[in-house]
Amino acid sequence: MKKTAFLIAAVAAIICGCKKEPVTPGPEIPQEEPVKIPITLSTDIWTKATDSGYENGDKVGIYTVNYVNGSPAELATTGNHLDNTMFAYDGSSWKPEKEVYWKDQTTPADFYCYYPYTGTVSDVKGLSFSVKEDQSSIENYKASELLWGKTDGAKPSTNPVKITTRHMMSNVLVYVEPGEGYTEETLAAEEISVIITGVKTAAKINLANGSVTAEGSAGNITPYKENGYWRALVVPQDITGTEIVKITVGSDEYTLNQTVSFQSNKQHKCTITVNKVGEGVNIGIGGWESDDTDFGGTVE
Repeated sequence: MKKTAFLIAAVAAIICGCKKEPVTPGPEIPQEEPVKIPITLSTDIWTKATDSGYENGDKVGIYTVNYVNGSPAELATTGNHLDNTMFAYDGSSWKPEKEVYWKDQTTPADFYCYYPYTGTVSDVKGLSFSVKEDQSSIENYKASELLWGKTDGAKPSTNPVKITTRHMMSNVLVYVEPGEGYTEETLAAEEISVIITGVKTAAKINLANGSVTAEGSAGNITPYKENGYWRALVVPQDITGTEIVKITVGSDEYTLNQTVSFQSNKQHKCTITVNKVGEGVNIGIGGWESDDTDFGGTVE
């Protein structure tokens, strides 16, 4: 009995000696937050037809659509990475209305831009826009400008995203030149007015592809006179053998019937030659010339 009790006590002592003390947990190692890359825009390629560049206070709308499984996705009215986010120009750079970031460090995205910014876009494939019928002031002329641009497959970077914007409207330039019986001085002494007639002034803009569709009834546009010629921004549309320009020289009024296709991002020149014969005035009309110069700029 004594021997058995001794063995039991020895085993108990061994078991007690092997018992581990509780381990105090060390400090928790914090997990690193993913690095957020701010979205910024370039300033050196934003240009307008009316000026050498954007002016302080100009605002654009930006849509950003992330790639899905390495492929581009379709622009939607809502639910994009950025939906109609306003960027304002402060004279040197573009500032977003709120801080915006790329999705992550690797996902590319398509960027869509339009000017001027509007707070509500009910359909990205049918943005309503109208040029001013009275563009005789530089303010109304500028207000008739609409620009659009897209950059495909931009990759996350701290460098600005560069977007080339192009002109959605067509630019009509009307020149009045002296013909027989006139000199530049005598023609300049006449009271001359020019009206662009029979053109639709409203349009729908597809922000997904930059297409323009004229809509509504036809109206007249009073162009802006600058440096001896008249200029107007016109919704792209086809004019077929109808009155398109009305000119008044003194008390005489004349009209031009013409077939012309006004196109986005194109200038169209119309030269009107005034011939003075006897006591009357004859108007000779020069043909339309399409200028293929692209005013959008270059993406580096």
